[in-house]
Formats: sequence, structure tokens, C-alpha cells
Amino acid sequence: MKKQGILNREIASVLARLGHTDTIVIADCGLPIPNDTPCIDVSIEKGMPRFADVLEAILEDMEVEQYTLAEEMKENNPELLSKVQDLVQSEADFVSHEKFKAQSSQAKAIIRTGEATPYANIILHSGVIF
Repeated sequence: MKKQGILNREIASVLARLGHTDTIVIADCGLPIPNDTPCIDVSIEKGMPRFADVLEAILEDMEVEQYTLAEEMKENNPELLSKVQDLVQSEADFVSHEKFKAQSSQAKAIIRTGEATPYANIILHSGVIF
């Protein structure tokens, strides 16, 4: 039995397969999931698990060189935006929510949380560890 890091076997598998510039999405419970993009649904109920908790766990296991957020997050969820900026120590890119949804279809996987606050979604771009 694995004793540290990501215990969810689907998430651990996706992270192990990422290469440089590949992306994953951590999403709130309302983000539409494209039909051809794998979804790892970890939601239990509204608000559980929280977006920030899942993001923090992923960042322990994933090298991130850049991240993408919806521009609308600045006005509609500034508290969570501040938390994300504290957690993710890399370059941020802001796009419209419509463009964000289009870009999410290119992700290796979308991890769906129970988060129920506006625009609580992030695209994490994989970096390299060397």
C-alpha cells in the first residue's frame, strides 16, 4: 500500500504519465466536462472536497511551470484567486471562461471536486524536474 503522496490511483496514474507541457484541470462541480476528456470525479457532496485542498495535494506531486485561470475569477472569486496565487509558484495566464472551457478539452484529465464557488477551475501545465 502506498504510504505518501496521492492515494487516488487514477490521479496518481495521470500524474505519472505527464510530460513537459501536458495539462490537467482541477475543476469545481459545475465545469462542463468535454466528452472525450477523462474525468476523475472526487466530489462527495457540495463543497467536498474543496478545490484548494485538491490543488494543494496535486502540487505536492506535480511539477508546474504555468497555470491558467478564467479572467472572471478576478472579480467573482478574489479570495480563492489569492489562495491559488499563494499555492502555485509559477507563471499565471488568464483567459476568458469560454476560452478556458475550450482549452480544458486538451487536458490529459479533469479532476472534478465538490467546490461550489464561481470559476474555481485551474489548468496546470506540467514542467520538468531537471
